Amino acid sequence: MTVYNFSAGPAVLPNEVLRQAAAEMTDWHGSGMSVMEMSHRGEEFMAIHAAALRDFRELLAVPENYKILFLQGGGLGENAIVPMNLLGRKPQPAVVDFVQTGSWSTKSLKEARKYCTVNIAASSEASKFTTIPPRASWQLTPDAAYVHVCTNETIDGVEYQFTPDVGEVPLVADMSSHILARQVDVSKYGVIFGGAQKNIGPAGLTVVVVREDLIGHALPICPSAFDWKIVAENNSMYNTPPTYSIYIAGLVFQWLKRQGGVAAMEQRNIAKAALLYEYLDSTGFYQSRVDVAHRSRMNVPFFLHDETLNTAFLAGAKERGLLQLKGHKSVGGMRASIYNAMPIEGVQALIAYLKEFEAHHG
Repeated sequence: MTVYNFSAGPAVLPNEVLRQAAAEMTDWHGSGMSVMEMSHRGEEFMAIHAAALRDFRELLAVPENYKILFLQGGGLGENAIVPMNLLGRKPQPAVVDFVQTGSWSTKSLKEARKYCTVNIAASSEASKFTTIPPRASWQLTPDAAYVHVCTNETIDGVEYQFTPDVGEVPLVADMSSHILARQVDVSKYGVIFGGAQKNIGPAGLTVVVVREDLIGHALPICPSAFDWKIVAENNSMYNTPPTYSIYIAGLVFQWLKRQGGVAAMEQRNIAKAALLYEYLDSTGFYQSRVDVAHRSRMNVPFFLHDETLNTAFLAGAKERGLLQLKGHKSVGGMRASIYNAMPIEGVQALIAYLKEFEAHHG
């Protein structure tokens, strides 16, 4: 039986990557060592690290005046690390603007309140986070330290289909759950960050892309291991990096290049999402509650019309090798996460089951 893993994260990895990692587990390229055993300063791992950085920069078309940092702490940790690195640019107490569009932007603004004054410039909380407020409605602070957005809300299933113009104020984006899934004009952002465990690799690695002029302004309370200036000066080696996660990420980057890069992957993701949403919209048995204009291509929450059938639905899905479809506890219902590594055959198998379940219970 073919298994399709719809987990929101840690998420499915490409089979090619898993097979290569398995083959190299005990002996990387004749070194006699597993990557997990290597010194992060040894020539073997330094080669892995350099290739991963180079491939990531190429895939996302990162301009030369941006640093790429490999860190730990996850996207959640960056909710503190970002303000501690950017607030020093402004007199204290500084103001940070947030656009609240779901669970993750809400977590971000709550954490930032420990370090600064938070202005919620716009919020879709009244709609239960099913849309993104129009840019014209945002009440931004002219001299804010930065503007924070979460461009894909993993839990709520809303995604920015535009890059917001916020003037000269740096735009900071949490792209954890759709980074490398679509083309991005990096030059329009001051900072992009994301946890690896969606489209990049296993949990433990965080990627930060930061414009060089925004480095060197950390607050005194910022830990040295998370001070972007120190991290950049030490090529992400100041603290022992998550070596195995970087290795797997590097294999994923190579896989993405073999698929045709981010542009080709974006077209596949558009096709997968369109297929699933088209079916959900065609039946009254299932329901997608997210504003059509802001639906996520990566995370598709949906609900059964009769939610007393949820347990039976999940049991039947598991029997057919369709795993981890239960929605987040804060939202309920179901959620299919269809990241880069999810083949279109997985979406087709899910739709076939949706039809079958409806035929028996509709």
